Amino acid sequence: MNKSPLILTLALALSGCQTLTTLESDPQVANQANNKLEGASPNDINNALMVNAQYQQLDSDEQDAPVFDDVWERIRYQLSINVPQNRPVVTERNYYAKHQRYLDRISKRAEPYLHFIVEEVEKREMPIEIALLPIVESAFDPFGYSHRTASGIWQFMPQTGERFDLKQNWWYDGRRDIVQSTRAALDYLSYLHKTLEGDWLNAIAAYNSGEGRLMRAIKKNRKKHLPTDFWSLDLPRETTAYVPKLLALADLLKRSDEFNVSWKPIINAQVVEVVDVGSQIDLALAAEMADMTLTELYRLNPGFNRWATDPNGPHSLLLPIDKAQQFSEKLANTDIKNRLRWQRYVVKSGDSLSVIAKKFTTSTSAIRSLNKLNSNTIRIGQELLVPLTDGAINSEHLPKQMRMAANKTSRTKLSHTVKSGDTLWDISREYDVTMDELAKWNKLKKSTVLRLNQKLTVYKSQDKTTSAPKSTNRTITYKVRRGDSLARIASKFNLTVSEIIKWNNLAGQKYLQPGQKLKLKVDVRSS
Repeated sequence: MNKSPLILTLALALSGCQTLTTLESDPQVANQANNKLEGASPNDINNALMVNAQYQQLDSDEQDAPVFDDVWERIRYQLSINVPQNRPVVTERNYYAKHQRYLDRISKRAEPYLHFIVEEVEKREMPIEIALLPIVESAFDPFGYSHRTASGIWQFMPQTGERFDLKQNWWYDGRRDIVQSTRAALDYLSYLHKTLEGDWLNAIAAYNSGEGRLMRAIKKNRKKHLPTDFWSLDLPRETTAYVPKLLALADLLKRSDEFNVSWKPIINAQVVEVVDVGSQIDLALAAEMADMTLTELYRLNPGFNRWATDPNGPHSLLLPIDKAQQFSEKLANTDIKNRLRWQRYVVKSGDSLSVIAKKFTTSTSAIRSLNKLNSNTIRIGQELLVPLTDGAINSEHLPKQMRMAANKTSRTKLSHTVKSGDTLWDISREYDVTMDELAKWNKLKKSTVLRLNQKLTVYKSQDKTTSAPKSTNRTITYKVRRGDSLARIASKFNLTVSEIIKWNNLAGQKYLQPGQKLKLKVDVRSS
């Protein structure tokens, strides 16, 4: 006979009895609880006491769980890998400690992604130090590209990306997709951890050099009856520095006060959301639907190589959480056939770029840009992609560089002097231009390493949108914690209670429930 239901009933009864000893309660409830204990065996009662103790411990753990408003603090609390104070770790830590500006840049780059990555690492119950790995790999540069053709914040090589289902083609590179590359990186690390007998340092080292290299080093040490931990293995120079870099960052985060460094706070709340589009879509149109600039959309979705998503998927976009609902509503009212604002055209006899441009009310320069043509020469039977402008050459759905080419928009020429640690990604964010534009203006490859004090040319369009100051407001999803009240939450984020009630339709609701999610519009600089 299965006694689990009986034991659970007894556990609840015992819990009720204990509650009654401390609180005034209905005598009838006490009698019911005592009746349930009559006739139970001593063994059943002992088991019930154990179950009840477990429930109490779980409840106690929930109440004692710390609350974090900063993602860095959330990571710091969970750091678990032992950090030896040896020369490799101390050398790397001292380097990072001397470069506060670099750490500031890391926080700025990581701000849209770090909360998501931490959540994914926690779901898999992996060491939280893994969330710091993109710092070592790419300094959280989603367009980071190494001389060995590794790409993205997790720096996947093409073959490794394919191995872990990261699609790579003309339209899309999953190695740069924040969501998909994070999934693949954690899959790879989990596989390495299992393959290398549960040793996380060896797994992290293998992420850098490949499991084959680690397994050969382990086999070599075993033949010599030597230890097989990371510190004892004969590994490439890059790998021997790779793990100490991660441990040094963890140590610096854990003891930041001791080393007089700071980590710029990142709100510990969901700020982005994955939205399923369901079909191919023009990215400029998607940006318009989400009330974002095309540049902003690309920064959250750096996996897309072209002006539209891959016809065969993935059909999802990462959007700011305050833009997701508006985007979804507009998407639902847009037929699939209207989600692309260009069409394929096969060149016929008598066609020229100017004839085609006139036929579709567009410009020759826009067609050249879209098809990456070096001249106006085309051939019969050639397939071209023609932007559809709905009769207006300056239509907002065209990418900015095409609009500028078509209209010769007046621009101001600026000069930027490269500072220590600058990348094309950083500079593009500073001036609100694309990396492609920066590279083209300065005749550089996107993977080029910039030199200190190098002069770069930047063109800024003269229009109202580019001169407007950037807003620091963000909409976040805040999860209500035990002990929270509207007043406490409002005070924490410099809001008013009435604003929170309005944004979340809480009128008439007296109490907040732990786990309840609230939408908050916060200023990330002041919160």
